[in-house]
Amino acid sequence: MSEVNSAERVGGWTRFVTARPRLALLAALLVTALAVFAGGGVADRMGSGGWEAPDAESTYTTQVLQREFPDSQPNLLLLVDSGSAPVDDPAVAAEAARLVERLSAEPGITGVGSYWQAKSPALRSEDGHEALVAARIGGDEKGAGDVLDRIAPVYAGTHGPVEVSVGGPVAVRHEMQSIIQEDLLRAELIALPVTLVLLVMVFGSAIAALLPLAVGIVAILGTNAVLRGITEFTDVSVFAQNLTTALGLGLAIDYALFIVRRFREELAAGAETRVAIGTTLRTAGRTVLFSALTVAVSLAAMMVFPQYFLRSFAYAGIAVVLLAAAAALILLPAALMLLGPRVNSLDLRRLLRRRGAAPSGAASEAMPAEGQGAGQGSGWARFAVLVMRRAPVFAVVTTVGLVLLGLPFLGVKFGTADDRQLPATAESRVVQEHIREGFPGSPGGGLEVLAEGAARAGQYTAFRERIAALPGVRGVDGPGMGDGVAFYSVLPEGEAVGQGAQDLVRELRAEPAPFDTSVTGAAAVLVDSKEAIADRLPWAVGIIVVVTLLLVFLLTGSVLIPLQAVVLNALSLTAMFGAVVWVFQDGNLSGLLSFTSTGDIETTLPVLMFCVAFGLSMDYGVFLLSRIKEEYDRTGDHEHSVTFGLRRTGGLITAAAVILAVVMVAIGTSRVTNTKMLGLGIALAVLMDAMVVRSLLVPAVMKLTGRVTWWAPAPLRAFHQRFGLSEGEREPAGSRGDGAIPEDADRERDKITAGA
Repeated sequence: MSEVNSAERVGGWTRFVTARPRLALLAALLVTALAVFAGGGVADRMGSGGWEAPDAESTYTTQVLQREFPDSQPNLLLLVDSGSAPVDDPAVAAEAARLVERLSAEPGITGVGSYWQAKSPALRSEDGHEALVAARIGGDEKGAGDVLDRIAPVYAGTHGPVEVSVGGPVAVRHEMQSIIQEDLLRAELIALPVTLVLLVMVFGSAIAALLPLAVGIVAILGTNAVLRGITEFTDVSVFAQNLTTALGLGLAIDYALFIVRRFREELAAGAETRVAIGTTLRTAGRTVLFSALTVAVSLAAMMVFPQYFLRSFAYAGIAVVLLAAAAALILLPAALMLLGPRVNSLDLRRLLRRRGAAPSGAASEAMPAEGQGAGQGSGWARFAVLVMRRAPVFAVVTTVGLVLLGLPFLGVKFGTADDRQLPATAESRVVQEHIREGFPGSPGGGLEVLAEGAARAGQYTAFRERIAALPGVRGVDGPGMGDGVAFYSVLPEGEAVGQGAQDLVRELRAEPAPFDTSVTGAAAVLVDSKEAIADRLPWAVGIIVVVTLLLVFLLTGSVLIPLQAVVLNALSLTAMFGAVVWVFQDGNLSGLLSFTSTGDIETTLPVLMFCVAFGLSMDYGVFLLSRIKEEYDRTGDHEHSVTFGLRRTGGLITAAAVILAVVMVAIGTSRVTNTKMLGLGIALAVLMDAMVVRSLLVPAVMKLTGRVTWWAPAPLRAFHQRFGLSEGEREPAGSRGDGAIPEDADRERDKITAGA
């Protein structure tokens, strides 16, 4: 190839990222080191809540009660076990009084009360051998956690005739945060070596396998630094770190796989290193950019929700996607510039071939050895031909199968996270289990009604009687009086957040009163959370759909392909949603997976899983469509282009999906149920998308739609010609005037057809 032609093929971006490769990598190393420093301790600044809507009635009521009546909102419970003696035994009562006195004097503790002071039956177990001391730790989540760390070792354990265990909402959240941090470290220790082994199998070359892993580590460390900065301004959920690890490794590996594969393909075709990088960035690089945008948009849609639990995943997701793409488009080309053909060094498959073994499976098809020719991916090509020959059958059977897998989701029940998210041996869960099973009603799970405004004593009493007469009310305490405010504690029958308690929330809010009333409590928080999600969900889905349609149109220039992409991506999620209900709500496989089913799904989890899984599905969709589009622009042959696209990317997408699934399964080994559900659910969605939707539905549907797949009205065609981006570099065949198909495309198509 002449120097002139080489210069023409090396664009400005290529010159920028390859001009000083050593300097670029050194700068990246320094920035990564700074990110390690800046992101250190980020988990300690994160919260373990965030399911409440900040502008909801329940949130307002909770804030007023915490200010005016700290005793009404206990978040720390000491379970006092008197052993064989009754809790009313004088020695037990005296020890309990000493505990209450000591606890009241602790800094950060307000509103201490106990069964022995109030003699409330709700604070004593039904067998009379356990009772509760209730208190409130003030401040934010981090401050409350610090206080708990200080006092829990002092109060837990044996005190004279009693045994004390520490529980309550603040203990549940704090223990959940600690377990998530431990589990995340274990997941990383599992995922990193397994991922490296899989990458070596995919690439053959140990050198090439290290590149995606390096990109992922840079993205993860950079995102931790970004999250550390965000915690200075707003709350961030500790759960978001799981997404950082999963997407940091998964997407970085996807992007690096795509870029390194294309680079090695160009080298094998005889291109010089800088030219190969230029071609790779103009083709695979554009695809990575489109993919990153689609995933980022899907995750950004969670910003419309008020709960900081969901918004945290948007912060983490957007940061890790953009950093992974930046590392793949800036640092990776610099590394490839230094390596050149040495990217194929330490090719383990060559060692196997010397011993008479041959690579097989998805790995060999995903990344051919240098010099491997048109036969690369021929198995996928034959498979695509087979699918398109029976396109109606594959389209109908696959669609019906996916819909059937999603049917259990029609019976979904939404709830709220509680102590049963934790492993059965967690102390805070053990305390809550004792309370749930051994105490009358649901101490700590009742409802509080706030009354604001001047009223006569008789009006307060009359309102109390009306509350007590409502269906589903076990008992009412109060009113507790303050300066122009009062509150009632209402104990619902049944589960604290069951349907009966949620109905009672609505009844209490509708009950007329001579003063302003508002309701809070676990059931009220759930009602408000469900309403907030239902109110914002159409906006989130609309953002994802509209932006996805636009981006895929800019990539393909087709009106039909973006619609197909949205519908097929949605179908790829049905198995995930069906499995979530069948397994985690209904409790199937709970013994095998070591979790306790609560009979419902935490309200925000389906939203989170939809946004993440939809974005990842688009990631693989863009990879496939870009190669189909590139070949269609080159040849104008629709069916050949679909076959070519699947042949070139089928093994690559499958390998990337398997690697990402391994990472998500590692996350799914968490002892916290919501994290387990997130990891295993998205792993299933990724595999279904890569192995079913991309392999069966996409070629079948594109065969059925034929050449009309690429149609667009004249105004949109003009818009795409001006603003659209494509992975292809040549002029579209259909625009040449003669519609001729190159002879090499004819020969390749005939070879594939004959082989099938």
